[in-house]
Amino acid sequence: MRSVAALLLVGMLILWAELPTGSAWSCPPVRIICALHNPPNRCLNNWQCPPFKKCCPTFCGRKCISKPSGRRV
Repeated sequence: MRSVAALLLVGMLILWAELPTGSAWSCPPVRIICALHNPPNRCLNNWQCPPFKKCCPTFCGRKCISKPSGRRV
């Protein structure tokens, strides 16, 4: 019985982690990686960012960024 409860809990956690955070855009991909071993983060999650910004990984740590403008061709 405990194993069934544990599996249900894990399943619920996975579904919760996949829920959208209320914004329709995702963080841009990081193409360059920082040379620092442990770069400083300016945020850890979206709640630490001002409205209409998102906590995203950048080339050197995480920071709050605005929605990227339209696609470049």
